[in-house]
Amino acid sequence: MKVETSVCAPLSGIRAAGELGLSRGEFARAVQLGLVRPGPRSAGGAVRFSRAELDRVRAGEGFPRELRARIETTAGADAGARVLEVGPSRFTRLARCGHLTPVGYRINRYRAVVWLYLAAELREFAAREPGLLSGAAPPEDRELMAAGADLRPRRWRERHVGLLLRRTADPWSRAAVLASVLPEEEVRAAVPDPAERIVLAALAPPPPYGHPRVPAAEAVARRLLLAEPPDEVRGYRAGLDSALAGARGQSNSTGERGPT
Repeated sequence: MKVETSVCAPLSGIRAAGELGLSRGEFARAVQLGLVRPGPRSAGGAVRFSRAELDRVRAGEGFPRELRARIETTAGADAGARVLEVGPSRFTRLARCGHLTPVGYRINRYRAVVWLYLAAELREFAAREPGLLSGAAPPEDRELMAAGADLRPRRWRERHVGLLLRRTADPWSRAAVLASVLPEEEVRAAVPDPAERIVLAALAPPPPYGHPRVPAAEAVARRLLLAEPPDEVRGYRAGLDSALAGARGQSNSTGERGPT
């Protein structure tokens, strides 16, 4: 009986990564993209993974080659440009103008943001948009560059929020995701009740894998987590208002705040 319990017991992320033959970074990317689905958290709040889920992943066609191909990332303009077979300056322009969506980031020793991209997505872009890989930039790109635009943080936030929202149908958890990318004053305006703000703070998603812990680098990375352009803030605020309406309706029916 003890052996059966051990075999069926959920696994930590480190153990699950080892059983799939993935590094911690590869495993975190697979979880982020929804390719490996976490199970219920432990009593202490730690993420756990069922053996059934690991068996499902292992049974996938071409495992582990296909899984690794889907989570392979490139870091920075030089590496991304090699995948697209263009120069680094063109790659940077394509990324700044929103044609390429980062999947993550890291902060280098000079406190500069190094954006990460999925290699598979870059190859798909090259096949889909060959006209953007050579020749003059289209007029809309020239206008964005003249204005000093950089859509990389916004595009990354869109992906980050979308992936988090896909993981839960609970309205309080969804509200917490949306609140996590809004400036504090917007959250206070949308959630005047301090008790509700405590609930949202408790449910807030942790920073993504690779978010730095060194204070100077963390201060740079923290700015990437918050919506900045007014129209972006308005969009997330509208989403938060909608999620809160559903969350408050749930609380009225159950008599409790928070997930049920």
